[in-house]
Amino acid sequence: MTATKSQKAQTQETKAEPQPGRRSLWKRILLILVAAFFVGALALGFWPARADFAGDESTAGAPARGNGLNRPFPSMIVRDDNPLAANPETDERVQLGRLLFFDPVLSGANDISCATCHHPDLGFTDGRGLAMGKGGRGLGPDRAGGEVVRRGSPTLWNAAYNHKQFWDGRATDLEDQAKNPITSEIEMAQDAESLAAELKAIPEYARRFDAAFGSQNGSSISMDAVVKAIAAFERTLTANNSPFDRYAKGDRHALTIEQRRGFNLFRSGKTRCFECHGLPTFANPDFKIIGVPDLEGQKPDYGRAEVEGGDGYKRAFKVPTLRNAVLNAPYMHNGRFKTLEEVLDFYAAGGGPGIGFDTPHIDDKIRPYTITPEEKADLVAFLYALVDESNLPSWPESVPSGLEVVPRLENPARALIAKYNTGSPREEDPDRGPQTITVKAGESIQAAVDRARPGDTIEALPGIYHEEIIVDTDKITLRGVITENGTANGAPQRPILDGQKKMADGVIATGNDFHIEGFEVRHYTGNGVVVQNARGPVFRDLIIDDTGLYGTYPISCTGVTIERVKATRIADAAIYVGQSRDIVVRDCEAHSNVTGIEIENSINAVVENNYVHNNTGGILVFILPNNPSKAGRDCVVRNNRVIENNHPNFGNPNAIVSRVPPGVGIMIMAADNTEITGNEIRGNNSYGVGIFSLEIAFPKGTVFDVGPTPENNFVHDNTYSENGRQPAGAIVEAGLSGADLLWDLSGWSNRWQESQATSAVPVLNASWPGFARRSYWRALHFAQEYL
Repeated sequence: MTATKSQKAQTQETKAEPQPGRRSLWKRILLILVAAFFVGALALGFWPARADFAGDESTAGAPARGNGLNRPFPSMIVRDDNPLAANPETDERVQLGRLLFFDPVLSGANDISCATCHHPDLGFTDGRGLAMGKGGRGLGPDRAGGEVVRRGSPTLWNAAYNHKQFWDGRATDLEDQAKNPITSEIEMAQDAESLAAELKAIPEYARRFDAAFGSQNGSSISMDAVVKAIAAFERTLTANNSPFDRYAKGDRHALTIEQRRGFNLFRSGKTRCFECHGLPTFANPDFKIIGVPDLEGQKPDYGRAEVEGGDGYKRAFKVPTLRNAVLNAPYMHNGRFKTLEEVLDFYAAGGGPGIGFDTPHIDDKIRPYTITPEEKADLVAFLYALVDESNLPSWPESVPSGLEVVPRLENPARALIAKYNTGSPREEDPDRGPQTITVKAGESIQAAVDRARPGDTIEALPGIYHEEIIVDTDKITLRGVITENGTANGAPQRPILDGQKKMADGVIATGNDFHIEGFEVRHYTGNGVVVQNARGPVFRDLIIDDTGLYGTYPISCTGVTIERVKATRIADAAIYVGQSRDIVVRDCEAHSNVTGIEIENSINAVVENNYVHNNTGGILVFILPNNPSKAGRDCVVRNNRVIENNHPNFGNPNAIVSRVPPGVGIMIMAADNTEITGNEIRGNNSYGVGIFSLEIAFPKGTVFDVGPTPENNFVHDNTYSENGRQPAGAIVEAGLSGADLLWDLSGWSNRWQESQATSAVPVLNASWPGFARRSYWRALHFAQEYL
């Protein structure tokens, strides 16, 4: 289960009886509801219910084009009255913006330009930990004597793809961003009217504004036109032709061996870098809490929480792009870390908590891990593979105001680019048809994958293979040969990928139409089989045991099939599908895990004919905030056996999965249009089926970027027995008893048709008309609040 802003939670099973006072309270509530129901049907039934946030369905699943690595960039946020330039080299508005960007005339004292704090030679930052504005002298790390700004200057490379601007996201687009420092009293300290008058007095600017905005005699000159021109220029500052981009397009020689190792570590379950710095931007539209300490003497900086979101976003900051990051040290919003190596040590320590900085609601991807000097060197080498300055703007020798243009600067990182980026040119492979490549025990499966072409099958014979396998080519099948009886000396009946508790992931695949079948995968520290950003992955006939956080882990995929997989001893979800669409999970078995099957932030899933038993939680269908996918709907959970899921929770205490209490059969949280039917639900000590809002799992007042309320879920025609006998402590503390059905009263459109089931709180009968369900729901809320 992936999420952010997680807290420690009690997960110990508690053998406590439900509180008698609360039980009596519910009896009183029920008596009141009998009377209130009929009155409510008229008086309350037609009141509008609060509409839930509708998640963007386009965010779930793989892209419509490209493969897992070669993903299309998102659309830029562009104003209707400031469209993208068809040809930036000749576009009047872009070229005007370029001159304004370098011209100190934008500042009140005519001594600071945009390029002062966003210097192109410093990765469009200023080389300082905290930016320096009004009154400063000098450039880069040597700038001194002026007003110190609260945070560092964020890079402008690919800023046009940012969902929000600034570290705290307070600006909606580049135009809004450009205006802020110009008018800030401690930065450029310029007045809009004074700036317009000053620019109108410069003939060349009058001519250029006329050409860019279709005016005469400089009549279009205004702060609005200035920021539009600057934003038009900044939208040309794109980086998308790095060695990595060539590798993503199929040039397997574009990265060095060290960079490939670093990339594999970057996307591994060990570091989980890719989960926040996602392709192709290597950034994220969300705000994350990682626990960067304040500088000594600095006032606490609460980041996004100072804009919106409340305590749940306290110390959350924008996830910056890693493209050209090697050029813009120091790092983080306040420049806390001077080198990339320091950043890697921070993450390996477990973020803020790992270095003694108390950080509530830390993102659950921030967990400690061991990193060797060689691994750090490989990760740094990979970050150099993200360098692309091909769109660096031409430097004006002068600007229309006649003021001094910032000079060029030396950047020590540039001297290292040639050292790191030594990949060889692409070599064209001769055409050939699909082949089957056979691998014997003692040989390398990865070596076979490296020479495979689209359409090939790598067939592994029984044996034990100690390796991590990376598949970045489309239409590759990994097939394990299964023998019925094995050999006389007791050799394995199928190929076994064994990580020896040293390696991170058994398999990572990004190619479309990747199939894996017939393997046993065991003893990895990160994940079993990961497929990222792909179409048509198939997991079939696998045995997965003790592989860290997840057994199967397709993420941001379309057309996922998981069949006949047995997964055990997994510390998060045994069979997980996240941020994907068009999913089938069938005929699988999951036991002795924290959660058996989990469908998270996904659309159109069928979970059927599975056997989940002896997990902490059996089947979970969730929407969680701060993930790329903002939608979760249309899941069918049918004909599964959900039996005695009472295993103690052994999830990481910083992960939201640690809050799943033992004894959970099926849990729906914030998901919409889920149908739960035909399941055998037996012996789950807390409850059989629960439906909840996100608000039970996050701090009060949290502003969500997804709809927190579960809507239009339908629970019907399941069989129940012996559920809720020993509810976990979290259930008892909420004043509830164990039962077949549990509900937190969120979402009037949820409905139940379970005449034989017990319920901890009243539920909404599916046979009632909609206005009656809504009336009853409102009466329940009234009783909950006032009685």
